[in-house]
Amino acid sequence: MADTSHPVAYEELLFEVEDHIATITLNAPERMNTISGPMLDGLSELLVKADADPDIRVIILTGAGKAFCAGLNLQAATSGEGGVSAGSAGVTQASIDLRNTPPTILFNMDTPTICAINGGAAGYGMDTAMGCDIRVMSDKAKLAAAFTKRGVVPESGGTWFLPRLLGWEKAAQLIFTGRTLNAQESLDYGLVAQIVPHDDLMSEARRLATEIASNAPLAVQSAKRMMRMGLSEPFNEHVHHVYLQLLPLLKSEDAREGMMAFLERRDPVFKGR
Repeated sequence: MADTSHPVAYEELLFEVEDHIATITLNAPERMNTISGPMLDGLSELLVKADADPDIRVIILTGAGKAFCAGLNLQAATSGEGGVSAGSAGVTQASIDLRNTPPTILFNMDTPTICAINGGAAGYGMDTAMGCDIRVMSDKAKLAAAFTKRGVVPESGGTWFLPRLLGWEKAAQLIFTGRTLNAQESLDYGLVAQIVPHDDLMSEARRLATEIASNAPLAVQSAKRMMRMGLSEPFNEHVHHVYLQLLPLLKSEDAREGMMAFLERRDPVFKGR
């Protein structure tokens, strides 16, 4: 049963929490979950809310219907009817503020994120999927790096994520050509962790989330924080920061529980403190 203490509050987004796992669903299937201005703002709010909730240990992001996210809602943007345009999310011609938009929030979150790619992820949708820590992909889904085919660049993190995930040459090939990858090609490129039969997507994403959520949440979040810092730190400085993270963890109830469970040959029960 879903935890009703976390009510759904957004027309174009669904939010559910169960067994320490939050599921956020892009819910505009009639337009292939293209991102509107309200959806963009709502997604940012839900990600911040989930990351701040000590009861939530993993976040799954997915889409309703046949697509995960087909990009920005360009039709509404060009008609001025609530799409993502130059004025959305604090972006104007004179001022660009991306601090509170989903790509930046996803990157800075300590809670692990899994993207369950249920269908096509194009443009902004692909960037959003790349911003999650782990990607599980339906065998019917596709990734479309179609930015250059639309006259733009990967504006939501793609030019940062793809070279790191793929190496320079493969990232250049994908971005410059604007190529669309099927599920097997996405796996071969190294963009997703696994492909699963379409009907098994959410059960597999939840299985993985449950495995993560069963571990000590403070330790998992610290590990993610250290991985993020390690992307831009020299080794010696990084080891020093890891040690500073380790000291409070050693004093936590969860660390004592983990050690006692090991000695007593039982599964630990972590409480996040």
